[in-house]
Amino acid sequence: MTTSPSPAPAGLKTGHIGLNVTDLDRSLPFYARVLGFETLAEGKEDSRRWAFLGRDGEIVVTLWQQSENAFAAGSAGLHHLSFQVDTLDEIAATEAVLRELGTDFVHDGITAHAEGAASGGIFFRDPDGIRLEVFVPSGAQGAPAPAGQEPTCGFF
Repeated sequence: MTTSPSPAPAGLKTGHIGLNVTDLDRSLPFYARVLGFETLAEGKEDSRRWAFLGRDGEIVVTLWQQSENAFAAGSAGLHHLSFQVDTLDEIAATEAVLRELGTDFVHDGITAHAEGAASGGIFFRDPDGIRLEVFVPSGAQGAPAPAGQEPTCGFF
């Protein structure tokens, strides 16, 4: 007997992204300062620390203190987490905060998503080495594209 595939849910969208971290006390201020997230809820029990971060009451990212080691790009799972902003000025302001914090950048300054692309942004790592991106959909044309025609956010 052959069964037909189920139709995809019509209203499907990303709800939130959950990230494992090694030190919630270090990660919370980073995500608040860099991305402007508020702590919407937090579990403070020593063996079960977690936080729900977001804006306007909507959860965007959850942090779970349950890792012993930093992010490993060579393991299956999350590749990177990307956040869209409206203007290059917002990217510049985010970059300034990141530089003040001594954050590890993947590329120097705003880079295009590919050669000649209008979209682009900054690529960096959180305190656990999780790869993050803040980008604009347009306005980055003319910025360097370190990987040529390949996606800049691909192999970093």
